[in-house]
Amino acid sequence: MTWISIALFVVLVLVVFWQVFTRQVLQSPSGWTTTVSQYLFIWLVLFSVAMVFGERGHVAVDFFARLMPRSAQRITSVLVELSVLAFALLGLVWGGIRGMSISFDQAIPGMPVTVGQMYLALPIAGVLIALFALEDLVRAARGDDMLAGHDAQTEAALDAAGADGTAAADGPAGADVTAPPAASTSPASPATPTEQKEA
Repeated sequence: MTWISIALFVVLVLVVFWQVFTRQVLQSPSGWTTTVSQYLFIWLVLFSVAMVFGERGHVAVDFFARLMPRSAQRITSVLVELSVLAFALLGLVWGGIRGMSISFDQAIPGMPVTVGQMYLALPIAGVLIALFALEDLVRAARGDDMLAGHDAQTEAALDAAGADGTAAADGPAGADVTAPPAASTSPASPATPTEQKEA
């Protein structure tokens, strides 16, 4: 999906460059570049959204969710993923198929494809987002996708450790558990009475 998005972006840039070149340099604007660039932009946006959603790079406002108990966080995560799944299936897949069926025979001037065929990007992106949402839904139901989790524990540990983090290695009594035991400066004691006499 990353390479598809990159390819669509490169083609879009080339089409727009050709449009500007024919308009400004050749003084004969190309008639097909405007329409092609519009549909390329739609395909690029939909595939890029699906790619970012799969990488979990989308914007998530989870400030209030992080303040909830862990059980409430799991329920919230499940509800969010169910909402995304419903939007992908109803809005993109079902809505995209309806749009394709309505305008499948509507020709695009100067292009060998129809409007309905260009709308194929909607159900394709919807299926991809739905698959990613299903994966995230399973993870959220298992509790693997908790919002606070280790973040809260890490922040508490950093607060307890102080700015330099040196206290994190201290034991329960405040002694440094990472430091080796102090070496004895006196010679080793003889093990037997005979050795004690000889010493």
